[in-house]
Amino acid sequence: MADQEADANKTRALTRTGTLNKKHPDVRDELFHEEDFFDPRDLLQVKYEMLRRVRTDHWPVTRAAAAYGFSRFAYYDAAANFSAQGLAGLLPRKKGPRHPHKLSGEVLQFLDERLDEKPYNAEELASMLSHHFALEVHPRSIGRAMARWKKKRWRKPG
Repeated sequence: MADQEADANKTRALTRTGTLNKKHPDVRDELFHEEDFFDPRDLLQVKYEMLRRVRTDHWPVTRAAAAYGFSRFAYYDAAANFSAQGLAGLLPRKKGPRHPHKLSGEVLQFLDERLDEKPYNAEELASMLSHHFALEVHPRSIGRAMARWKKKRWRKPG
C-alpha cells in the first residue's frame, strides 16, 4: 500500500514538473525493467540514460533512440541541449511563443498614446487593436504587456 502511494506521489510530482514521460511504455532498455532505480516514467532520467548508452556504452544512435522511445532527431536534440546546458537542457521546454509576439513595439506605442489621451480599459484597447491593426489580442494579454511596457519605459538609466 505504501509503495502504491509513493508511486502515485511520484507520478503527481513528475506531472507537476512537466517531466512525466508519457511514452513510458515505449522504453525497452532492460535497465528500466530489471532495476528499481530506473523509472521509465521519469523523462529526465530516460533522456540521460539514452545519451549515456550512446556515449559510454557505445550504442548506435538508432538503437538507443528506439530503445528509449525517441526518434533519432529527438536524440540529437537532447544531446545538443545536454552539451550546451547540462541536465537542465534535458528538461522539457514550453511550447509556443516565448513573448507577446503580437504586441510589437509599434503596437505598444499605439496603446501608450491612447492611454495618454484617457484611461481606457483593456477591452476597449483590444477593440482598438482589432480596428486599427486587425489584431485579435486578449484583454489580459494587453494588461500584462502594458504593465511591462510602463516598467521598461520609466526605468531610470544606470
